[in-house]
Amino acid sequence: MILTIVEQRDALAQRIKMRRIALNFTQQVAAERAGVAYRTWRRMETDGSASIDDLIRATYALRCEDGIEALFPEPVARSMDELLQMQRQAAKRKVRQRAGKAK
Repeated sequence: MILTIVEQRDALAQRIKMRRIALNFTQQVAAERAGVAYRTWRRMETDGSASIDDLIRATYALRCEDGIEALFPEPVARSMDELLQMQRQAAKRKVRQRAGKAK
């Protein structure tokens, strides 16, 4: 079953609320832990509206940040050539990251 955007948003808001309650946090405590305003947290739980930054902050406050990377997995290679190209690009990114850290 494919959910609409509104249904997905409402379900996410409900999961945020359920996770907060399971951790015995009030909305105020959760908002403080996330570094967002109380009104922002309340809005996130009631109608699911939040910026990407606020949503990421909520994952940390609710101790479920491990799932963020799973949201948009890297595409799977469709051929050996594509796989090799993806590996070369990944290696280049690592070299750039190391160079950036060395500065």
